Amino acid sequence: MGINFHNQRNRITYTTRRADNSWIRTINKLISIREISKAADIGCGGGIYSKAMADIGISSVTGVDFSKAMLEGARENCKEYNNISFQYGNALETGLDTNSFDFVLERALIHHIKDLQSCFKEAYRVLKDNGFYIIQDRTPEDCLLEGNDNHIRGYFFECFPKLTKKEINRRHNSQVVISMLKATGFKDIKQVKFWEIRKMHENRKQLLKDLSDRTGRSILHELNNKELKYLTKYINTLITTDKSIVEKDRWAVWRALK
Repeated sequence: MGINFHNQRNRITYTTRRADNSWIRTINKLISIREISKAADIGCGGGIYSKAMADIGISSVTGVDFSKAMLEGARENCKEYNNISFQYGNALETGLDTNSFDFVLERALIHHIKDLQSCFKEAYRVLKDNGFYIIQDRTPEDCLLEGNDNHIRGYFFECFPKLTKKEINRRHNSQVVISMLKATGFKDIKQVKFWEIRKMHENRKQLLKDLSDRTGRSILHELNNKELKYLTKYINTLITTDKSIVEKDRWAVWRALK
């Protein structure tokens, strides 16, 4: 089935949270924010991380997405930010000017991209010399971690093994990403792993509603309504607390310089 990013019903699914400080701390360790005045958020979705980049002091942020519906949601989400703009494009043809950005972010994007070489070449083109390129995605290993009260995503695959195959097939391993970055011409490549706080749920009920709504979770669009209902019941039996739940996701981040 899969998520339809172009459907108006999904336009706000990636606008309903803010980037956590766990993400901001990781980015600050990998790049020098003081050197960045102009950034691009390619595959920006609802603009959550475009907003985060503006919040950490980047004076100009341009979000790019291939879905006009998502861009509509992003513009609404970031309407109070005069230094954020959005334009229609995709990771292979962004429409951005050559040699014009200090920082390019591609978060949760490359698992949707088969032609990594063209994706990386486009990022290389739009970056200035010594510009920073940050890719954030999951490796196959990240997807296989067990579920618990914090790592809710792990339960998806325990409950529905068919999702495991889907997930593994769409994720790129670290060696492939690094070798292709080098082949594109990027230098000073570094990879880190970290746990990003996805959301603070007030209680179990709020978490289960978030899951039932498939909020910002493209993998859950692979399940039909009956399967999703079964999954939420399954997770409900495994959560050990009725109090606040800090949901975390495991990510790989690659930092490279042009």
